Amino acid sequence: MDTFSIGESFSPAAINLFSLKAPALSTRPGFSIVGGPIGARVLGLAAWKNRELHAVFADGTWRKLNGVGWDTLKSGLNPSLEWSFANFKGGYSDTNLIGVNGANVMQRYDGTSVQDLANAPSGANYVDQHDNRLYVAIDNRVAYSGLNVADEWTIVGRPNDSSPGMIRKETYVGENIVGIKSGAGHATVFFPSSSWELYGTSPSDFAFVSVAEDIGCVNDQSITNLGGVMYFLSESGIYTYSGGVRPSKAFSQPVQAHIDGMVKAALKYCCMGSDGRFLYVAIPTQSTTNADTILVWDSQEKSWWIWKGISPTHMLKMGETLYMADAQGRVLRMGGATDAGQPINWEWQSKTFTAESMAMNLRWLRMWWTIEKPAGSYATIYLSKEPEADSGWVSVGSINEAALANKRIPITPFQMALSPYLRTKISGSGPVTIRELAWDQKDLPAI
Repeated sequence: MDTFSIGESFSPAAINLFSLKAPALSTRPGFSIVGGPIGARVLGLAAWKNRELHAVFADGTWRKLNGVGWDTLKSGLNPSLEWSFANFKGGYSDTNLIGVNGANVMQRYDGTSVQDLANAPSGANYVDQHDNRLYVAIDNRVAYSGLNVADEWTIVGRPNDSSPGMIRKETYVGENIVGIKSGAGHATVFFPSSSWELYGTSPSDFAFVSVAEDIGCVNDQSITNLGGVMYFLSESGIYTYSGGVRPSKAFSQPVQAHIDGMVKAALKYCCMGSDGRFLYVAIPTQSTTNADTILVWDSQEKSWWIWKGISPTHMLKMGETLYMADAQGRVLRMGGATDAGQPINWEWQSKTFTAESMAMNLRWLRMWWTIEKPAGSYATIYLSKEPEADSGWVSVGSINEAALANKRIPITPFQMALSPYLRTKISGSGPVTIRELAWDQKDLPAI
């Protein structure tokens, strides 16, 4: 990001802040841990009928939350593969939660127990339901169940438009499917390097239509819907897709540098979710084994934010609550002022300020910060004459008052020598609301 040309209200580095109180900035929400950690990683997160929370853990168990802890429903499952889920009634007496991971037999939870789904095809992965059928991926094929029948996957008797079946899609690079998501009138099928719409409602009219033969998706966990629009993460960007037009990543240009800097060997750990207003995109920027950075898009304010300190593996909105499963075997209920009792560290950096001409020196005589914070939170103010690097920071003041603070920070030449460039930073710990930054600047003759 060019820190010289952005507006004064923008930041090249805003960590663990967001825009819920816009135009003010506030600390991101924290989380509480539900049920306690299990194993080393959460491999899947789902909701049965949007009212009962389920998770698959790296100890090979499928469990449901009983309000206090996790009840084990099945054990002996693959301890390393990611799961996907869909709710589907399909001839059963009640809606079942269907789960697949590409290795274990397709599973179903009927409200009481988890069991093998009868007649399920081998190798089924990336399940979703669309137009009264279940859809799964098997290498480069999409298999679909019988109409309104969850356990019918092979033709019985003569084929007809209610029969199950399979449709293959060859791509020019010979890839396998990495994700399936249902949409309005079609299912969208993703490969690593391309994406396709599967139109039709029966074996007689199923057909693949190209969405983009040069834009794919990194995995099934990195596709979600927000406000009737599909969002997905490709190796080349975060895209929106509304159908009928080529996917676009124009809205994500402010965070494109983070996408370009993803650890390529760890793309399988990316995931995505939404809560009705915010889009959350978890990516690996340093780790080779987990997502370590969350890019947060405010669809209302049209702004991007960067969160640290959480390593999501799956995300789920159940009711009005957002859950994030993580790489420590925990399921996190998002909300609150701390990360499971630990204060949240945050930071905001300004653009690079210059005088009327970049050949001139400048000096800030004083600046004013207006913030709100409770007792226990703190903030420190810094200045730097480095034009872009995250270095050279000199502490020039702090804000420790327990209530609304309009803090004037006088700046002496001993604190910050004259320079053609100047940046400021505020960082701290705990809840904070940043209302305003103002400064008194003096421009000096050219160097």
